[in-house]
Amino acid sequence: MSEYITLKDNRDFSGLYRRGKSFVGPVLVKNKSDNLRFGITTGKKIGKAVRRTRSRRVIREAYYKLYPDIKKGYDFVFVARGKTPYVKSTVVYKEMK
Repeated sequence: MSEYITLKDNRDFSGLYRRGKSFVGPVLVKNKSDNLRFGITTGKKIGKAVRRTRSRRVIREAYYKLYPDIKKGYDFVFVARGKTPYVKSTVVYKEMK
């Protein structure tokens, strides 16, 4: 999984929030911009650590399934929503697609 580049720095996330486009759904919020990198944000509103971790795992798994079909040149920030820890990765995958 070393070929996946993740966003880690706060400046990367805040830059995408400022200049990227966003798409809102019941399970995810998607922001996209220039390179093929991705980051996942889960806030405390999602729940305690177990639910936030599950949300990140579900989003990450859906992204890995979709990765081969994505054109290069995008940054994605996926923001978990309240329903995210309760759905399967296939539901998130369909929304990402």
